[in-house]
Amino acid sequence: MPNVKRNLDKKIWIYTISIIAMGLIALYSAAHENVRVSHKVFYDQFTFALLGIGLMYVIGKIDYRRFYDGAYVFYLINVVLLAYVLLGGRHALGARRWLELGPISFQPSEVTKLALILALGRYLSNRRPSLSFNFFTKAQTFWREFFVPFGITSVYMILIFKQPDLGTALMLFGIFIVMLFAGGIEYRIILGFLIFCLCLSPLGWSFLKQYQKDRLLVFLNPNIDPLGAGYTIIQSKIAMGSGQIFGKGWLAGTQSQLNFLPERHTDFIFSVIGEEWGFVGALLLVYFYFRLISNSLYIAEQVKDPFGVLVTVGIIAILTLQVIINIGMVMGLFPVVGLTLPFISYGRSSLLIFMMMMGFLLNLSRRRTIF
Repeated sequence: MPNVKRNLDKKIWIYTISIIAMGLIALYSAAHENVRVSHKVFYDQFTFALLGIGLMYVIGKIDYRRFYDGAYVFYLINVVLLAYVLLGGRHALGARRWLELGPISFQPSEVTKLALILALGRYLSNRRPSLSFNFFTKAQTFWREFFVPFGITSVYMILIFKQPDLGTALMLFGIFIVMLFAGGIEYRIILGFLIFCLCLSPLGWSFLKQYQKDRLLVFLNPNIDPLGAGYTIIQSKIAMGSGQIFGKGWLAGTQSQLNFLPERHTDFIFSVIGEEWGFVGALLLVYFYFRLISNSLYIAEQVKDPFGVLVTVGIIAILTLQVIINIGMVMGLFPVVGLTLPFISYGRSSLLIFMMMMGFLLNLSRRRTIF
């Protein structure tokens, strides 16, 4: 069994670093001929990747139960940070998402992903199924098991939606649903709630910003505004398709190097990989993600502690959802919602948070409670 643990540790390290390395190579290319972004983004990402490796190692050594003890405090601190962003955060690209503390700039919405996973993990791990068939007991149990976690999630979703950041708000909702399933909440309750949300979704149209509405419309037909809201997705599809099997070569992409593709260092960096490395390079990256997620699932299957299981499931959920949605987004399969590709897209806050999550997985893989 010790060899199995060491092998799991090695695999988590290998696949995480492999993905980061591919991201750094792609990011250098994305910034190479970028008139709006200099190579500073590459050096920033490289520096924070090294910092993240150290953070991942340290978190892997700490007793993971300390995260249980501090889960609610971490949650409340992040509520304060999100509220402060709305009041005094830095405004850029039509949104107010960044906090600046001296020379440090970060996005509390990225921290929210881990804070929510820990808070829901702690709350749901203390769940005790009701054995009574009394109506009032059942109603109390339903309130405790469903509406309290929903309230915990809704606070974050509302604060982030107000920035506005629809993509991250939807990601939090996805975490909530997956962790409810993992927490043992009755499937019919969850499915009923999802159907209810689906029925109400048309009402949400009036709450969207105009650019968010435009993104949804161009998802249905990018050609309705080819030089405006549909421009990026059209260029992304051209880049992906032109890469063919083996790609055009590093630094040789036409859509990226000739500045046709906007946001190629952040949300649309997978288009750079598809154009320069082709189908083979894109498939290799997807394989690394698949192996990282499958090994994380193996850890979740072996963990005995409910808190550890729930947090691991939450980490797997956010990683899987964000990878699928980002890749689908740049291929035109999903609407553009402004989500980064984990470990790949430029974003210091995102990179550090995901590496902290990997550190938590390393932590669990080393505990006796696994086997």
